[in-house]
Amino acid sequence: MPDSPSLDSTSSLLVERALARLAERAPDALINPARRAALAKLALCSDFAIDTLCRQPELLDTLDDAPAALLLEPGQEADWPARLRRWRTGESTRLVWRDLRGLDDVDATLAGSSRIADRALQAGVAALSASLAATHGVVRDAAGAPQSLVVFGLGKLGGDELNFSSDVDLVYAFPEHGESDGARALDAEAWFTRLGQRLAQLLGDVTADGFCHRVDLRLRPFGASGRLALSFGAMEQYYQREGRDWERYAWIKARPVAGDIVAGERLLETLRPFVYRRYLDYSALDGLREMKALIAAEVQRRELAEDLKLGPGGIREVEFLVQALQLIRGGREPALRNRSLLAALSALAAAGHVAPATADRLAAAYRFLRRLENRVQMLGDQQVHALPEDPVARHRIARALDFDDAAAMLAELDDHRSVVAEEFSGLLEARRRRRAQPGAIEQYWRALPDGGDAAVLTEAGFADAAAQDAALRDFARTPAVRALSTRGRQRLDNVLPQLLDAAARSEAPDASLPRGLALLQAITRRTSYLALLEEQPAALARLADVTARSALLSERLAAHPLLLDELLDSRAAGPVPEEADFPALVAEAMAPLPPGDTEAALNALNELRQAIAFRIALATLGQRLPAVDAARRLAALAQALLAAALQVAEADVVAAHGRVPGAGLAVLGYGSLGGHELGFGSDLTWCSCTMPRPTPFPTAPARWTPGDISRAWRSAWSACWAR
Repeated sequence: MPDSPSLDSTSSLLVERALARLAERAPDALINPARRAALAKLALCSDFAIDTLCRQPELLDTLDDAPAALLLEPGQEADWPARLRRWRTGESTRLVWRDLRGLDDVDATLAGSSRIADRALQAGVAALSASLAATHGVVRDAAGAPQSLVVFGLGKLGGDELNFSSDVDLVYAFPEHGESDGARALDAEAWFTRLGQRLAQLLGDVTADGFCHRVDLRLRPFGASGRLALSFGAMEQYYQREGRDWERYAWIKARPVAGDIVAGERLLETLRPFVYRRYLDYSALDGLREMKALIAAEVQRRELAEDLKLGPGGIREVEFLVQALQLIRGGREPALRNRSLLAALSALAAAGHVAPATADRLAAAYRFLRRLENRVQMLGDQQVHALPEDPVARHRIARALDFDDAAAMLAELDDHRSVVAEEFSGLLEARRRRRAQPGAIEQYWRALPDGGDAAVLTEAGFADAAAQDAALRDFARTPAVRALSTRGRQRLDNVLPQLLDAAARSEAPDASLPRGLALLQAITRRTSYLALLEEQPAALARLADVTARSALLSERLAAHPLLLDELLDSRAAGPVPEEADFPALVAEAMAPLPPGDTEAALNALNELRQAIAFRIALATLGQRLPAVDAARRLAALAQALLAAALQVAEADVVAAHGRVPGAGLAVLGYGSLGGHELGFGSDLTWCSCTMPRPTPFPTAPARWTPGDISRAWRSAWSACWAR
């Protein structure tokens, strides 16, 4: 039903009272009719903003200006809390004003809230560090270099997406153990712990001026029971040994926001393998399901179904959906490693993992939910995530958002939440629904190694059921299978019967099953690969088809399980790269690698070779690519990799010995390589020879012979091609 006329009149009365209060403090502010109308809308939207302007009427003349500077002056520690709080409320009022005036979209408002928190934290760290140094000296490492605390912002602060009245999730770290150099010296951990405690109090304590930012430190290693500040080494050790799935989600958005930013980015690079795995990591969905179950229980217990953040189709579901896809694929695709949700969603769409239309709908829903959440919080500067129950307050929010009434606002909210809920449920339910009662093959597998009747295999279509039964029993007895965790065993118990069933229905059951078992033997200890097959039934079906039809590709899969990625829909049925694409693909694979890391370069080249060659083989096997075209593309791929390996080898030699003026290396391809007729199992026949360059290199000491680069090149290429 539309809101009643009394709600309009009540809201208008509240606005007039707010303007009257403002006129008492700044009589000239309401003279201009346009300005009065703007301030009336501000009063409709935010009691907090009007309260701030009444306390700081000088802000009225600066609402349209750039953000104000923040300075905590040395020696005036007693004034710091009040200065911080007055600055934060003033800057937050400016955000409300700009939002209402249409000067900022929701993305800019979220970034503005993050900027306010960043500046408060940076000012606090700088002022408190100087204060501590005056008493205890500066913390120095073993080499005598000064150290600074690193403050990491997680969650929405890390993603530059902080909501208007949010707490800030922080983690403290410092580069190395050491000691301060003052008369009352402290070890590094004690020094930085004191700094962290004082920082949380400076921002979070409620005073007569309110608070600056609520600080939440519970996301640190070992949670509330853990040490407040850890060294980088301790952080690395914790996440290597103790890190849990929910912490991977938390650290996707991690950003150093105060202190030694450069050192913080260095630690994040070290922790990247914890967050993003090198393989397709569908095990991330298990952590997501667990977190979703906990949130659903909390929603039910606290009756939060209408909560904009935690309720069905809410903000958290958009975040979880995008972050899950980032964790699954980000280890293989650096473009997906983005702290910002909207940027990550755009990258997922560009990479083909989310349909563009779906990404657009999710982005629109996310922006609407975040804008509405901000307006709820702007009303009274409270950390709330649900629309108020009070009809007047709800009506004020709707009218300030230019809806006719609350009913119209709720109708649009429901539309957006239904989009989010549908996509999120689709992600979690992507796994094929299992039968209510296990079939004969599944019952047979679960009875192994001591039970089970081989006749089940005969009935399924295996000609040599006795041999297959013996192989399956041997597999079930392997130490790797027996050592599986409970979850890993569940995955195997879901995957293997499906593989058995698919093999039985393939064109060569007795060839398919042993090859499939060889792959499972290779991946059993890496349950993330089992998760991929469990979550992606299409990949499992293609695996059975490949193992039935190709011994070569089966061997490649067993030797290089990373190739399981290529069995997914987007890879297996997608276009095969053209010959002209290979140099760009090689450059893209090499781009994120640190300069001079020969081992990483060779690994990247080898993985690219295996992946593209496998994709070409799948297309050939599926008769989507003629054999002649496949041979030419394999040769073109080899040529692009040869050029890259030559660059790696030359850079390695030059770094050690310098250049020989005027010398270069030519590589000549023979046989199938030279004739663009390369096969899937072909070796390469080539020779290399030194030759003068048209333009000589800059002169450098010649401490090596021309044969050195040829030997280095051959070694590098062999390492790349033979792995």
